Amino acid sequence: MRRLVVEADGGSRGNPGVAGYGALVRDADGVVVRELAAPLGKASNNVAEYTGLIVGLRAALEVGEGDPIDVEARMDSKLVVEQMSGRWKIKHADMQRLAQEARAIVAEVKAAGGSVRFTWIPRAQNSAADALSNEGMDGHTVDRSPAGGAFPDPGVEGEEDEALVPPPAPLPRTSAGPDLSPPVRVVLVRHGVTEFTRQGRLDGRGGADPALTPEGMAQARAAARGVRDFLGETAQVRVVTSSLQRAHQSGQVIAAALGVHAEVEEDLDELCFGAWEGRTVAEISREDAQALQRSRSEDDVPPPGGESYAQLGQRVRPVFARLVEEARESAGDAGSPAVVVVAHRGPIGVILAEALGMALPNVWRLATTPGALTSLRLWRDGGIVVEFVNDTSHLR
Repeated sequence: MRRLVVEADGGSRGNPGVAGYGALVRDADGVVVRELAAPLGKASNNVAEYTGLIVGLRAALEVGEGDPIDVEARMDSKLVVEQMSGRWKIKHADMQRLAQEARAIVAEVKAAGGSVRFTWIPRAQNSAADALSNEGMDGHTVDRSPAGGAFPDPGVEGEEDEALVPPPAPLPRTSAGPDLSPPVRVVLVRHGVTEFTRQGRLDGRGGADPALTPEGMAQARAAARGVRDFLGETAQVRVVTSSLQRAHQSGQVIAAALGVHAEVEEDLDELCFGAWEGRTVAEISREDAQALQRSRSEDDVPPPGGESYAQLGQRVRPVFARLVEEARESAGDAGSPAVVVVAHRGPIGVILAEALGMALPNVWRLATTPGALTSLRLWRDGGIVVEFVNDTSHLR
């Protein structure tokens, strides 16, 4: 029986965002015999990862040329490996469909007398597939055989049946030119400090919900001055806060400085940390470092009883999009509308991840100091400019 190794990966710059997959097949000596990558249009990380696996398994079948093959599929996605191994349930409809497609290929391998097993590997050991998936995200299609041998070019006319994955739908285009109307300016403000902030304790949705300390109130007043000086005589301004006490207190101070009332949107609350509420990262790390790592990796496994970054994004993104659209509609063709969002590190990170095309679990790499300002400009045609991040000049 011929032994083959499939290494697969996929990624999305935005989750969902610009996505691509990568996969390769190695022989028993570790020699790469097939490399594949392609863009997927707009898709989630998990869809891209599953697609990479499907393409890799199909490529292994082609390399085997109908003979029995023993395939080890290696991925750095704990989610896909555990689901394909049958240890984790699959709840999402897209994942169920893709897993069924992958299992059909596994069944085909087994029907020919072969076998397939799934192995999780650290990301550092999956660098070749990761590099291929980045080629896909960059818009490149790859189908090559470094070790020699001929494989059909999926782009050759008359060989559509050889294509492993259908091409992505083209991005929408318009002949109207860029949007030159005034953009909506969004100022993101992180709340001032609480005792939990000073102690480094996690405090999310469903936690203790502490109030600002005197220092936190001073930061809120400084942020109010900073926002007022930055926006100037903006024709339309709206202040929206999360429902958590520290953000709402900070937002009320800012709203008063701008002559408006602070509004509350619960979906802007911080990530729910579940069993980790009130704990420090050091405490969690000592007890279960792997769980902490999984929560901040592409696996995006939530804390026990808490939320994943994907779940945080599912509630933050729609309300943010609505606030921007409402600001645009209220301003019409006059003035430059602005929205001040006073929230937390997690929701601010989600909004920035969308603007910058980052994977959601990476939002903790973006520093947002208590009381700091971040500014974006958004146009109707989808254009986004991040003007600055984590400005603390007003706090000095």
